[in-house]
Amino acid sequence: MDHYLDLRLRPDPDFPPSMLMGALYAKLHRALFDLQADDIGVSFPDHKTGVNARTPGDRLRLHGDKDRLDQLMALSWLAGLRELVECSDVAPVPANARHRVVKRRQFNTGSPSRARRYARRHGISEVEAGELMKTPAQRRVELPFVQVGSRSTGERFALFLEHGELQSRPTHGRFNHYGLSREATIPWF
Repeated sequence: MDHYLDLRLRPDPDFPPSMLMGALYAKLHRALFDLQADDIGVSFPDHKTGVNARTPGDRLRLHGDKDRLDQLMALSWLAGLRELVECSDVAPVPANARHRVVKRRQFNTGSPSRARRYARRHGISEVEAGELMKTPAQRRVELPFVQVGSRSTGERFALFLEHGELQSRPTHGRFNHYGLSREATIPWF
């Protein structure tokens, strides 16, 4: 993971940045799936956390080897968004970069699909599952998120993003088709 590129959203009067980031991230997910890429990671360098600021920001950074990032960018996955996104060139990671894990965090948000799965697993009705899930769902999650759609179920969901603690050394591993990993780090600078 020695190279990166930045995709920055341009301001748009018709769509909020959160909606554009969701669309950009969904297209990236499809491209990573089509490439069967497990060697490209993502980060959100401008993310904000906290009660009043849970945003991934307006910049999506892709991390990987130069050839693999070039291969990804040679695909037409940005079609329809090119005019809304500034794309940097692939560049080497700065020598003084630290490292961190960027992973998905799942919470009981009380969604109907989570209630259905809970009901099936525990042999109870969906109404009962929904009632049991109400209390935990009322807490406020303070992580940034993007709204994405599931290719398998077609449902939209909030993909919560957790940027782990800074580390001095990289940890190698595989990334999922969202560019996230529970153990592999991305360079942070």
